[in-house]
Amino acid sequence: MIMHYAVLGSGAMGLRFGILLQQSGQKVDFIDTWDRQVSTITKQGGVYVSRDGENRHLVLINITFPENYHGHPDAFIIFTKQMGLKAMLKRSAQLFDDQQYAITLMNGMGHIEKINKYFKAEKVIAGTAMIGTVLNDAGDVDFIGKKGTGTIHLVNETEKPDKFTKQVVSEFKKAQLGPKLTTNFLGTLLTKVIYNSVVNTLCSMYKLKEGEFISASVSTKLINRLINEAYHVCDLAGIEPLNSKEEEFNAIVHATRDVTPLHYPSMYQDISKQRPTEVDYINGYLYDLGKKYHYNAQAHDFLRDLVHLAEHAEIVTQ
Repeated sequence: MIMHYAVLGSGAMGLRFGILLQQSGQKVDFIDTWDRQVSTITKQGGVYVSRDGENRHLVLINITFPENYHGHPDAFIIFTKQMGLKAMLKRSAQLFDDQQYAITLMNGMGHIEKINKYFKAEKVIAGTAMIGTVLNDAGDVDFIGKKGTGTIHLVNETEKPDKFTKQVVSEFKKAQLGPKLTTNFLGTLLTKVIYNSVVNTLCSMYKLKEGEFISASVSTKLINRLINEAYHVCDLAGIEPLNSKEEEFNAIVHATRDVTPLHYPSMYQDISKQRPTEVDYINGYLYDLGKKYHYNAQAHDFLRDLVHLAEHAEIVTQ
């Protein structure tokens, strides 16, 4: 069976998922609102793809703005930044119907509520992606890691996998995206939020590659403090992450030391290009969730402010 996907938000991760699915035999369209991305890829006839900075080659894809798209996909794969999601969904609203699915593996939290304004819960498949990808420039993407590197978790918002979801998992496996299906909705999403609240923020503030961060003698202390706060927030909220605290610590160490040691996180890429980061939807989300239960996750709140200071510093020091 050939599924028809449309990638809504064709940045680094959107391109990687869409291209790998296309190369595995699925039909994929690409949609974006960044003028230079659309115009560059259209002019080139596709996107230049590298893997770990090598073997740069052109992959043919079609891309358009939401207003000019006339396809009718089975599912939209949503990969916009949190702060741009509302506008993207509004511009794309005419493309949606009640039979289509939304698949989203965005960083942070806050996106599900926006997506639910257009897609019912039983049509939403969410998840997390432990896959590094860099958008070097418009129309130029670098896949970090060897083929098959990285894993993703997929979960139905209803926590009840249906036939369509199982087909998606099968196709994602064929595309070597490493999918694992869970039935713990909030726990799945929070597991990646906790990871990003440590690695994205600390690496990005100090402009460190992930391997450089984990080699620091103080990294263990920082990781444990942030994990402990985050898990306390989850306990108060009645959310059970997929990993225990020890497993989460080990996952962070393994990923940064062994899987993507030469990778700069996406938050660093945003800061270096003078774009706002998603820190309010990551560390800020954990702090705000804790406040609901009268708990002050002060380390996460402090890091949120420091990341915003790093954003400011990148602008004023140029």
